[in-house]
Amino acid sequence: MTDRHRVAGLALGAILTTAGVGHMTFQRKEFQAQVPDFVPLGPDTTVLASGVAEIGLGLGLLGLRKQRRTLGAIAAAFFVAVFPGNIHQYRNKIDAFGLDTDRKRFIRLLGQPVLVALAWYARG
Repeated sequence: MTDRHRVAGLALGAILTTAGVGHMTFQRKEFQAQVPDFVPLGPDTTVLASGVAEIGLGLGLLGLRKQRRTLGAIAAAFFVAVFPGNIHQYRNKIDAFGLDTDRKRFIRLLGQPVLVALAWYARG
């Protein structure tokens, strides 16, 4: 594993941990607004569960170097799994996280594949 892969893993770990804390605290309502209607759990339960998953993945990437290959793959799958929430925000014109125009919401959609690629790259 190169230094670049390590840095990618650490950066992704910090991003996921921060986002997970946001899910459970100061951004909770905004994340709830993104949960599509087809998700079988209620919006709050979904947001809390995804926050726990993000914190777990983030801390794992920050501290479990030997597990980074597995955690990177799981993080990539996680980013794919939550992508429908971003689509839901775009299609339903939901203002959250400063994404208050269709253009901003669309650009966010383009960012999700970048996160998937970063997670895969962090695997080493």
